Amino acid sequence: MRAVTFTGLRAVDVVDRPSPELVDPSDAIVEVELAGICGSDLHPYEGRERGLDLGTTMGHELTGRVVAVGDEVVTLAPGDAVMSPFSTSCGVCPSCRRGLSARCSRGALLGWIERGRGLEGAQAERVRIPLADGTLVHRPPDLSPTEALLLGDVVATGFFATERAGVNAESRVAVVGLGAVGLAAVLAARHAGAALVLGYDAVASRLELAASFGATVVPIADDAGRPRPIADLAAAARRGTGEGVDVVVEAVGSPDATRLAVSLLRPGGHLSIAGVHAEPAFDLSPTLAYDLNVTLSLGRCPARSRLEALSAVQRSARLPLERLVTHRVPLDAAPDAYRMFAERRDGCIKVVLEL
Repeated sequence: MRAVTFTGLRAVDVVDRPSPELVDPSDAIVEVELAGICGSDLHPYEGRERGLDLGTTMGHELTGRVVAVGDEVVTLAPGDAVMSPFSTSCGVCPSCRRGLSARCSRGALLGWIERGRGLEGAQAERVRIPLADGTLVHRPPDLSPTEALLLGDVVATGFFATERAGVNAESRVAVVGLGAVGLAAVLAARHAGAALVLGYDAVASRLELAASFGATVVPIADDAGRPRPIADLAAAARRGTGEGVDVVVEAVGSPDATRLAVSLLRPGGHLSIAGVHAEPAFDLSPTLAYDLNVTLSLGRCPARSRLEALSAVQRSARLPLERLVTHRVPLDAAPDAYRMFAERRDGCIKVVLEL
C-alpha cells in the first residue's frame, strides 16, 4: 500500500509499505477514505518536536471503512463506515470512564513511533486501529466524510477549548491563531452564543474566513507584514471591552501567542490553551498569572469521549465545517502539500488527502 512516511527534517515521502495486519484480537483494519494533515504533523516535520522514528507513517486524522476485525471486536464489522479520534482508547479504564480518553492507560497517539514503540499513522491506504471497540465510532449516514474527519480532531479540540473555559452567552472571547483549530473555536464560541468573539491572526485568508463565521477580526500584522506590538493589540481590546476579554483560546502553541493571549485577558479571565507547545516552559510567569488571577487550562483533547455528542451537534446545527478545508489533494501529492502547509502558501488552512 502507499503511505506518507517521515524521512527527515522538512521531508516526507510516499512509499510502498506492507498493508497492516491484525496483531491483537482488539484490532481493526480501516481502509482510509480521507486523511488530514494537522498542524501538529508539522512539529516533527519542522523539527520542533524530536524523537519520531524515520520511516514512521504520518498522520492521526482519518475516516474510512472497516475491512477486518479481530476476534474480540464486537461493535464493528467489515464494511462499517467509521470515524476516529487521533488517539486510541479502551473505553473502560478510569481515565476513559471519567471522559478523559486522551489519557487512556492503554491508548496511544496515531502516527507516532519513537524508538520502535508506537503506532503507524493514517496517511496511508490502510491503518491498524488497536482497541477498536473503544476507539472507532460508526459514521452516521447524514455526516459527510469530511465532517467526520474534522470532528475527530480539530473540531473536537476547538470545542473542548471553549467548553472547558465555560463560554456562554455572556462571554467575551478572543481566539489567538486562526488555523483549523482556532477557526473551530470561533465556531464553537458562536454556537455557545458568546456575546463577542475576536479573532487574531496575520494571514488575510484566515481572517476573512473567521469574519464569515461571525468573529470580529484583528490583524496582528500591518499592511507591510510587520508584527503589531502586543501592547497596542491589548490596548485596543481593553478599549473595546472595558477591561479585556473573559476567555482567550490560544490555538497556536508558541511563546508569542502566549504573550498576546495573556495580554488580552481581564483580571480573573480564563486562558484555554489548545495549541501544542514544544518549548520547555510557557512564556507566562507565575507572578503575572497570580497578579491577574488567571485560570489556566491545557492538555490534549479527549476527542473519543466527545465524538458522539459532537456528531449530534453537527447533525443538528450544520456548522460550516467543510469550509475549514482549503485544499484536497491525492495521497501522492502529500510532500508538496506538507511544504505548502508549512509555508502557509495559497491560503492553506487545512489539507485533506483523498485516497
